[in-house]
Amino acid sequence: MFSKDLGIDLGTIYTRLADPGQVILEEPTIVAIEVAEQKMVAVGAEARDMVGRVPDTIEVARPLKNGVIADYEVSQTLLSYLLRRVSGSLRFIRPRVMISVPYGVTSVERRAVYEAVMEAGSHEAHLIQQPLAAALGIDLPIGSPSGNMVICLGGGCTEAAVLAMYGIVSADTLRSGGLDLDEAIVTYVRRKYGVIIGQVTAEQLKVKIGAAVPQDNEQSMEVQGQDQVTGLPRPVTLSTGEIVEALQEPLKQMVESCRKVLEKTPPELVSDIIDRGVAICGGGALLRGVDKLLTKTLGVPAYLVDNPLTCVVEGAAKAIGMYNVLRRSLPQV
Repeated sequence: MFSKDLGIDLGTIYTRLADPGQVILEEPTIVAIEVAEQKMVAVGAEARDMVGRVPDTIEVARPLKNGVIADYEVSQTLLSYLLRRVSGSLRFIRPRVMISVPYGVTSVERRAVYEAVMEAGSHEAHLIQQPLAAALGIDLPIGSPSGNMVICLGGGCTEAAVLAMYGIVSADTLRSGGLDLDEAIVTYVRRKYGVIIGQVTAEQLKVKIGAAVPQDNEQSMEVQGQDQVTGLPRPVTLSTGEIVEALQEPLKQMVESCRKVLEKTPPELVSDIIDRGVAICGGGALLRGVDKLLTKTLGVPAYLVDNPLTCVVEGAAKAIGMYNVLRRSLPQV
């Protein structure tokens, strides 16, 4: 056996690799580069720990922005590093790869992903839209002529799609996601308290005490920031209610994007979706109360899937074996 099948979820925040059985590798999509020689110093978790903590000689970059490749060379370096890690030296085993891309990306962006993964050492590569991969990973019955709706709340983009007969009937991609939620927290703290906090701190606030709707049990957390006026360190304590308030605006845009998809969906399929509910996946799905928010605003029951973080990569790995069935739905390069 000289070829190995791999599914890749190239995300803005995490990149995951899976073979048809299980997820085999998960690394943050982040690379540290030495500026002068343009060579890679660290990748993944090791590079993530360097964010905001390195001298000018080292640049820590996220090669993807809003779900699409922003820095081609870094992305390709990252992919070849990860492929080498899962399949040893690529001299003998060059994997067949199914890699996910956001719905509605341009042909140029698709081409960039395809070429990056081929250059990184794949034997053949196919692209699959994220919502379709997610639906396969969640095991939704998308092979039937009935409606299934998936919402992927990713780090760089938010996607909602209605699927039937192994294809996407209507969908919408909003190029904002979990990182924009962090950004909203940073802005809120700066405006309300005059304290500047970093993105990493904002993310900790979101994960530990954040929520999408007001919660019964208020939690609070103290973080260290920098006073806007004096520039000196200053602690500030935030509560769940404040984080909810900070996230209102970006969440409203995400909900709006999902509502647009339901508007564009044929009525027969909408009635199926009301019976079945809407599956929510992606890292943003872990925000407390996001299912309640969507249920309330869309008027359709929304539920969190069992594998919100890995369903896209599992679906991509599964899709390789279903290539003949899916072929007409996959984006062409």
